[in-house]
Amino acid sequence: MATIIPLSSTNGLSEEPAEPRDLREPLIDHPQGQRFLADAFNIIMDEVLCKGTDVTQKVCEWKLPEELAPLLDLELRQTGEPQHRLLQRVRDVAKYSIKTSHPYFFNQLFTGVDYHSLAGRFLTEALNTNLYTYEVAPVFILMEEEVLKRLRQLVGWTKGDGIFCPGGSASNMNAMNLARYHHFPEVKSQGLFGLPRLVIFTSSESHYSVKKGAAFLGFGTENAIAVEVDDGGRMIPEDLEEKIVLAKSQGAVPFLVSCTSGTTVQGAFDPLDRIADVCEKHKLWMHVDAAWGGSVLFSKKHRHLMKGVDRANSVAWNPHKMLLAGLQCSALLLQDNTNLLKRCHSASATYLFQQDKFYDVNLDVGDKSLQCSRKVDCLKLWLMWKAVGSSGLEDRVDKAFIHARYLEKQMRKRGGFHLLHEPEFVNICFWFIPPSMRGKEGDADYQENLAKVAPVIKKRMMEKGTMMMGYQPLGNKVNFFRMVVMSPSFSQKDMDFILDEIERLGNDL
Repeated sequence: MATIIPLSSTNGLSEEPAEPRDLREPLIDHPQGQRFLADAFNIIMDEVLCKGTDVTQKVCEWKLPEELAPLLDLELRQTGEPQHRLLQRVRDVAKYSIKTSHPYFFNQLFTGVDYHSLAGRFLTEALNTNLYTYEVAPVFILMEEEVLKRLRQLVGWTKGDGIFCPGGSASNMNAMNLARYHHFPEVKSQGLFGLPRLVIFTSSESHYSVKKGAAFLGFGTENAIAVEVDDGGRMIPEDLEEKIVLAKSQGAVPFLVSCTSGTTVQGAFDPLDRIADVCEKHKLWMHVDAAWGGSVLFSKKHRHLMKGVDRANSVAWNPHKMLLAGLQCSALLLQDNTNLLKRCHSASATYLFQQDKFYDVNLDVGDKSLQCSRKVDCLKLWLMWKAVGSSGLEDRVDKAFIHARYLEKQMRKRGGFHLLHEPEFVNICFWFIPPSMRGKEGDADYQENLAKVAPVIKKRMMEKGTMMMGYQPLGNKVNFFRMVVMSPSFSQKDMDFILDEIERLGNDL
């Protein structure tokens, strides 16, 4: 007979069975939970939205991992904690997180806070629904349709389709999948077997999601062909034409060109009209990754940067970037009105998409998406747009350009700042040259030393908590700063501070 060994705790003592809960009572105490939520919200208001937007406060309270982990007490345990301790957890998370709404946060292509959008985000979380059928999300099905329609109108389309995706990378990969299905619809049922070697063309400075998508979708990264760019980072249509002809001569089948409106680093806008000519000549799907730059379409002064976008087949656009809609808010827009999205992605799950429902089943948009669970991302944009109107969003775009041009002008007046090129957008790319290196551009170790400057200044600014700004190399160019000017709360006084602070942090190098 087998020996029965009692369960024991790590200290060798038998554990007493837990007291059974009274299952006649609910496990969630709503009044207590709502009090906790109100207290937590007060902390969020104080730490994130008041201190986190105050220029006199730090952008970050920087800690190394071995310092940060003990402060947060990350271990998950068998028993829960009292409310006062949980509220301290909320406060600690807020305290040690990066304040991305701070006026001096320039590290990424998102920053700032719009309070109407934030209210939409709170409401989205509280309602906690899934955007796949009209029966569970009637308000948001209609709302998403209206928002996508207005975005398509800004592109220049009177008809079309679209869907919100979980980020710009997902939008780009969806577009690649749709383009393949458009050219080879049999791929949905038969797979890659029997398909020719398909090739994609994109600029050498396009977003890395194009290469990731080529790998993920089975094209292979070697079949994502990089097209040369000019000094400003814009795709050269003549090189695109040559590479398409070459690929065809080698037995490959070109099917997609992915253009960029607002490249990640330099903020370059590919010449869409000229690229459209090439795409039409060779019957290729034209996709525009306008995740970053798409918001110029709100501006009468700057929408010319995307001249020709109406000739594209698909456009990716992230209002969570320049418009401050909040992460995440990423739209994929299509000129197609043949239900391509649904034909490509549908699986017709009968437990969700019954065809004998008591309302118009065309309102069940979930089968257009590769996802089943799909978060509501339209409310934050809709509520913000309702609050400020198209003219208010246009003002945000125009103000960002004004501030960017001011910063560029001030840099030219100071001896230590050297621009990579004349900025086309609100990405200001520059080197800071410490006094000890000025006039020594011809030295053999100049580039090697220059590459070390930006990382040291970045380390110092984060340790001090004064600001955050990204840096990177690009091609044969050594590390340089990329400052992204877009926060509506930013002023010229703030820009002067940024230049002064970089000089203060780097003058001794």
